[in-house]
Amino acid sequence: MDHADAVPIAELLDERRYLLDVAYWMLGSPGGAERVVEETYRRWYALTDAERHRITAPRSWLAKTAGGICLGRLALPRAGTPEVAGARLEEEVGRVLLHALNLLSPAERAAFVLNDVFGLAPEAVADVVGRTEPECAELADRARLSLRLRRSRPTTPAEQDAVVRAVRRACAGGDAESLASLLCADATAFFDGGGKVRALTRPVHGNRRIARSLLTLLADRPRTTVTTHAVNGGTGLVVRYGGQVAAVISLDIAGRHVAQVWVVLNPDKLRSWNRPTGT
Repeated sequence: MDHADAVPIAELLDERRYLLDVAYWMLGSPGGAERVVEETYRRWYALTDAERHRITAPRSWLAKTAGGICLGRLALPRAGTPEVAGARLEEEVGRVLLHALNLLSPAERAAFVLNDVFGLAPEAVADVVGRTEPECAELADRARLSLRLRRSRPTTPAEQDAVVRAVRRACAGGDAESLASLLCADATAFFDGGGKVRALTRPVHGNRRIARSLLTLLADRPRTTVTTHAVNGGTGLVVRYGGQVAAVISLDIAGRHVAQVWVVLNPDKLRSWNRPTGT
């Protein structure tokens, strides 16, 4: 999936809600519906890029897949049998391990990248850290960017705020040229969907490609808004759809340009942003 496959946030959220409705209608369980949708997206991301490109109606494919998973679960033996209990235990262990990995900061995850330090080949790094080669490549990208940011001139809070507000105006106006001019020529954008929304799966490199991807994601649709907000100790962007926070965007500034964009679309990581005030 490349920048040409970016999907507007309105479509991403409507699609996920639709799948949850389908699964809930068939199973009658909110928790069961959530697990079915997670498995549906897992199967989507298990496809090769070529296989995904051949699917002309992704929502229909996802709905059929979710329906098939529901039918399979309805046909399972009762949950009390040893086979089902063992499968659920294995699933829960995997969920705990995934949660533990998600607790690591990007910088901590990048510390596992060994190829820049020890010169290991990508397949050797993958063996050491237990990640796939594309995942290791992404971690390496983040490590290089972190080093670059640390070596660049420190950006004051006022400068950070000014750049982020300019990015917001360019996004709101759909101005690709202005947005690209605010990004470093070799900037990188990461889209964290957590495998739970149909987001871009690989980093996007280059200011013009990133500009096109962001403008597609933040397409001016009814009920979609983009505002500046404090994010990770600095000024970032918060995207809402129908009043719900649908994405949080962090921008790392080098000098007066954006060197790195981190777009969080994972619903699990956005729960605290959507929690009612006072809870």
